[in-house]
Amino acid sequence: MTENERQQWRRQLRTRRQQLSETEQREASEAVSQRLLTFTEQRPQVQEVAVFLANDSEINLQPYIEALWQRNIKTLVPVLHPFCAGHLLFMRYADDTVMRPNRFSIPEPELACPNVVPLAKIDLLLAPLVGFDGHGNRLGMGGGFYDRTLNSWFAGRYPNLQVAGVAHDCQYVEQLPAAAWDIPLPRVFTPTREWQF
Repeated sequence: MTENERQQWRRQLRTRRQQLSETEQREASEAVSQRLLTFTEQRPQVQEVAVFLANDSEINLQPYIEALWQRNIKTLVPVLHPFCAGHLLFMRYADDTVMRPNRFSIPEPELACPNVVPLAKIDLLLAPLVGFDGHGNRLGMGGGFYDRTLNSWFAGRYPNLQVAGVAHDCQYVEQLPAAAWDIPLPRVFTPTREWQF
């Protein structure tokens, strides 16, 4: 497994999702959001959900986010950690949250310490991905942000935190080249199914 192979997979899988039409993207967004909502409603203990804001043709979770707001379930979004390079913080996110683009041009809330929620308080964390395989291996954009952030969860430090990936069906491949630092996912939601590993 070489980094070159991983980059080839990233290019191929990003192209797959970028080629989806607006209609396919909208239908995927609605299908995944409904699947996630069912999952959440079956778990009344889930009251703090870390979501992500779609970028580069990722699944748009806005219908799910709005459904959570209607149910008084709090939502959080990732923010680049200001001191711990390569890590993420999760901050409260509401319909009136003031957003600004980060260095990757992805919107995030203005950093305010009272609005930061530690992983220990998050019930469900949804991770974006470029690709996933039949073993739960996740291929991200290459920055390692989620792998570093979830390393302590993977080591068992946050037993109440549930983690899942969210992807288009076309982002599945049978076997991805995994690196030693990759954090595998216990489940992935796509428009047509919930994968469990």
